[in-house]
Amino acid sequence: MTHQSGAGIGAVFVLIAAVLWGTTGTVASFAPGVGPLAIGAAAMGIGGLLQAALAGPALVHARHELRRRWIPIALGGLAVAIYPLAFYSSMRLAGVAVGTVISIGSAPIASAVIERVVDGHRLTRRWVVGAGVGLVGVVLLSFVEPAQEAGAGDTTAGVLLGLLAGVTYAMYSWAAHRTMRRGVRSRVAMGAIFGVGGVLLMPVLFLTGAPLLASWNNFAVGAYMALVPMFLGYVLFGLGLARVTASTATTLSLAEPVVAAMLAVVIVGERLPAAGWIGVGLVIASLAVLTVPVRRNVRTAVGVP
Repeated sequence: MTHQSGAGIGAVFVLIAAVLWGTTGTVASFAPGVGPLAIGAAAMGIGGLLQAALAGPALVHARHELRRRWIPIALGGLAVAIYPLAFYSSMRLAGVAVGTVISIGSAPIASAVIERVVDGHRLTRRWVVGAGVGLVGVVLLSFVEPAQEAGAGDTTAGVLLGLLAGVTYAMYSWAAHRTMRRGVRSRVAMGAIFGVGGVLLMPVLFLTGAPLLASWNNFAVGAYMALVPMFLGYVLFGLGLARVTASTATTLSLAEPVVAAMLAVVIVGERLPAAGWIGVGLVIASLAVLTVPVRRNVRTAVGVP
């Protein structure tokens, strides 16, 4: 497999994961009695433990290698634990659209800063253009929040929590990618990092998760969130991270708010004005810039080759 084809496949894996993640806001709306901390702890906590279980004996076999990589694994696990609590709280306070676009839209910038500061990577012009177009799109989406969501909570706090979610998303993406680049297999790296995060989230789930057992509907929402977008989604995300950089992966994840907005229109019945559809188009355009292979003689450190 060539470097270009491998990166292309990796981009596809990340995009599929982003589509699955884009369903979470709509699905969570079917369990309004469950708090955001419980939803986040169930989704990422159980999903993270399933990631570790999937790795199984491979984690034990790679224990010495993982011990040598304990710093990025610990940082990544902590970020995995913080991310869902911030993300779902952001959506609850600022609304699904604003919470999603702030969380995901800020991640590429945070990821690029991390790679620049820690790894010394430089940004390609192609990545800057793709990320810039996508960010303009998510900004437009953030201004078309449906009226019924307005006043749902403290918007300022929701935006700040969304920024925290974006930073922690970038952090665990970087940690996973760095661990893989040091020779640890994708399944093992993701199992270790998400397993640590899952363990850290279990006390939160124990303290807040009782409403998930209050009805079959709530239980079904929690089960879906853990098994489909979080478990399956992050298996695919890990496969993608093994082939593309963390900054590229987080930029490709801009597909998530597009999916979230479209599901809100189709399923929840929210109306998306013209500016919102322009935002959707810009995000799709940014994905095209980032994923269509181009021929180059020199490979750069950041961006899809």
